[in-house]
Amino acid sequence: MLWLLSGVGMSNYIIRRMLLIIPTLFLISIVVFVIIRVMPGGIVDTLVQEAAMRGGSLDRQALERSLGLDAPVYIQYGRWIRDLLLHGSLGDSLNAGLPVTEIILSRMWVTAELGFLAIAASLLLGLPIGAYSAFRQDTVGDYIARSFAIIFLAVPTFWLATMIILYSSIWWGWLPPLEVIPFTDDPLGNLKQFILPSLLTGMFMSGVCMRMTRTMMLEVLRQDYIRTAYAKGLSGGPVLIRHAMKNAFIPVITIIGMELPMLVGGSVVVEQLFTLPGMGRLLLEALVDKDYTLVSGINLVIAVVIVFANLLVDISYAYLDPRVRYR
Repeated sequence: MLWLLSGVGMSNYIIRRMLLIIPTLFLISIVVFVIIRVMPGGIVDTLVQEAAMRGGSLDRQALERSLGLDAPVYIQYGRWIRDLLLHGSLGDSLNAGLPVTEIILSRMWVTAELGFLAIAASLLLGLPIGAYSAFRQDTVGDYIARSFAIIFLAVPTFWLATMIILYSSIWWGWLPPLEVIPFTDDPLGNLKQFILPSLLTGMFMSGVCMRMTRTMMLEVLRQDYIRTAYAKGLSGGPVLIRHAMKNAFIPVITIIGMELPMLVGGSVVVEQLFTLPGMGRLLLEALVDKDYTLVSGINLVIAVVIVFANLLVDISYAYLDPRVRYR
């Protein structure tokens, strides 16, 4: 009966959160649509200047009409959101002339793989090292682990990536490949290409994970139920894995949800340095070209992913902490 009531409460909570997502995404869509259009300059200015440099000329008003930029911003937004809701279309790229959805789908898998490997690397490094640091508090291993965490937090990712590429090219003649290797064509080659960018992308998150895991583990290890487990004769390993780590994971999961926007921002730099054709690099190119529809579409997709990822983080609390009840 308790399990049934808990399941009903969880279902109601998910429904309420899903309904709350609707106005959240609506407000986000307004922000991502308007903010790029109030920036100085625009794609019309860029196209006119490029035509002038080639010795030609373009009619600004005719160009604005052809691109749909002659109407007020609120009318442009109405057309954009109408096409999105009725047809699932994010419009056409003003620069390439291709559907934004098609362009994003062609690049999304690169960023998705990079983000997944970065999160996996940060957890594989941060969780065990943070737990070991707490379990061996104030020992040499603890000091070494805490030093690594501080280094991961302090060293800028873009600087370290630049240094690695620079000195690798000087010492060993290695440069990042210009074309990405699809996982379906060569799984091993794909992982080799992504392992270094993913480690660099997840480095900051790994440092945060180490620090948070250590802090929470120290708190959990002082709880009464941990002392009871030791009193029953359990050894350190089972107590650490079965009792302490599960409860210490809750703030760590919160940190993962909060770090997702930073992960996306980090992918912009890493994808540019390692010539990975992902959404981060696509966003940078679209910003340079002032491609309004492409920038708005990319930002909206990123926002949707982050919103639903945070929903999954909230739902996971009930599994990790039985004291959490959703009503």
